[in-house]
Amino acid sequence: MLARTWHWLVLAGVALVATIVFLAATVPSGDYMFVPNSAHPVAEKVAVPGEGKPDAAGGIYYVDVRLKKARWLDRLVPFLRPDGASIVPAHAVTAPGQSFEDRIANARVEMSRSEEIAAAVALQAAGKDVVAAPRGALVESIAIDVPAADALRNGDVIVAAGGQAVRTPDALRRAVGGVEPGDPVRLRLRRKGRQLERTVRTVAAPDDEARAIIGVRVSQDARIDLPIEIEIDLGDVGGPSAGLPFALEVFQELGNDVDRGYRVAATGEIELDGTVVSVGGIKQKTYGVRASGADVFLVPAGENADTARRYAGELRVIPVESFEQALRVLQTLPAK
Repeated sequence: MLARTWHWLVLAGVALVATIVFLAATVPSGDYMFVPNSAHPVAEKVAVPGEGKPDAAGGIYYVDVRLKKARWLDRLVPFLRPDGASIVPAHAVTAPGQSFEDRIANARVEMSRSEEIAAAVALQAAGKDVVAAPRGALVESIAIDVPAADALRNGDVIVAAGGQAVRTPDALRRAVGGVEPGDPVRLRLRRKGRQLERTVRTVAAPDDEARAIIGVRVSQDARIDLPIEIEIDLGDVGGPSAGLPFALEVFQELGNDVDRGYRVAATGEIELDGTVVSVGGIKQKTYGVRASGADVFLVPAGENADTARRYAGELRVIPVESFEQALRVLQTLPAK
């Protein structure tokens, strides 16, 4: 009788463990996971009228990050995650009140704007006649749990903050970052052709309690007219972080030897004045670039570059602050 009891207890224990493992392997945890993806050549994604044949040696590469919902097993057993993957909280991916599907849709819109801005920057650098006038920071989404949610709307264009003119998203970040979290900041904005004034209270950034934010996601609002039609298509890839490799590839296809025979991977959001600003997922992008066998990796200067160096191994990381600087440093590489 005792042996039979132990037999059933063992079976019950095995069944319980199997159920727990099954649930952990299939049930989402509510968080997300950033997973490295390989770097890919940009040339096959960009079409410039009159472009020459791509150089067989070298090339410009972009790198993205795969985003997936994390299972409980991913959280509880770290060594089962893909090499270089990281668990990130939901608030780092979607704003409060925003669905995952909304975030993906917004990322595709951001990509479209990034493509246009990158083409404008490259054409201007090539001496082409481009109309590219930054007109402010376009509000794309607003966190529902910040004071700005009562004052701003999606589609507003912020043109001044704290008495400082705002023509680019980076200018807005600098203006708001100059106050203490909790302090009010006066905004001037454009809404459906009307000029409005709004005062909003700032909050602390989720990743830095000493940094003030207003809790909005913004992109570049601009009037852009290109003298030639540039086609860029990355399919389902979203977000603005491929702006720098886009611009480098367009400039190369305009007849300039940008890569000089090197496999050049790059990441960074690019603004109309050529400024390269920080992006997310640098750890995973560095893993992806290493796996692709790239010679160098151009990344935004500052924290992005520090993170990339931490995971780069033998890969050479080159920090850049602008498109012009990226072109200069590539020209100083030893000839291959």
